[in-house]
Amino acid sequence: MKKMFINGEWVEASSGETRDIINPYNQEVIATAAEGNEQDTKFAIAAAREAFEHDDWATTPAAERGKIVHKIADLIERDREELAELESLDTGKTVEESLGDMDDIAGVFRYFAEMADKDGGEIIESPIPNSTSKVVHEPVGVCGQITPWNYPLLQASWKLAPALAAGNTLVMKPSEITPLTSIKVFELMAEAGVPAGVVNLVLGPGDSVGAELSANDNVDLISFTGGIHTGKKIMQAASSNVKNLALELGGKNPNIVFADADFETAVDQAMNAVFFHAANLFSGNSSDY
Repeated sequence: MKKMFINGEWVEASSGETRDIINPYNQEVIATAAEGNEQDTKFAIAAAREAFEHDDWATTPAAERGKIVHKIADLIERDREELAELESLDTGKTVEESLGDMDDIAGVFRYFAEMADKDGGEIIESPIPNSTSKVVHEPVGVCGQITPWNYPLLQASWKLAPALAAGNTLVMKPSEITPLTSIKVFELMAEAGVPAGVVNLVLGPGDSVGAELSANDNVDLISFTGGIHTGKKIMQAASSNVKNLALELGGKNPNIVFADADFETAVDQAMNAVFFHAANLFSGNSSDY
């Protein structure tokens, strides 16, 4: 059974509940995962808060954090084929596309690893004579991260890598229907040397795990990718302690085609946007997956 990762340990759900993970290609059960709830989320948030307040991840030299994030990229490249297979089983996309995703994901971790020690602050003009003012960027604290089903690990990397490089701690909730590569990358982060409590993974539905992340006063930032309806709920819940928000809400769907556009190209690109990630779920040839 696939477990959750809380405070450096792999744990079952406190309720004992589980969820079957289904391969959309043939509807077969490919894994069973722990089904977390509000209580599990509170445990994870408490671990992330303790790690941020009392451990030394935020004060670890940025270059050292960068080395660990680089190590995560190394491990993703090492396990590229395994990760791609998991992503394809989970989502129904082709292995070829998943392999390309893994290359992009490793690149994301490398980019933010390099950025970790590059921000020395910004000197700005001071209104007080013989003085200077400096803007210094600091970690925000505990980050709640909620990712969608369609690009599970790529979307996760866009949240995990910058949060780690900047010295934050985090609790991630992947989509409950496509959690397999997120589980695997948490194994790799632990292998890379990320301290206990810095990264936490809670599996489960949005109306319990996601809702607790959004409303809990010990979470300082919510990063959510998904639908507008859920985004509105998160905004309302985040007002409990005026959380920082990063919301990406279904922004790719509209197409506006102007009169001077190449209409055939516009149609091709619109069709690609609709069907590129749908794979070939009804094909009888499973060798492509």
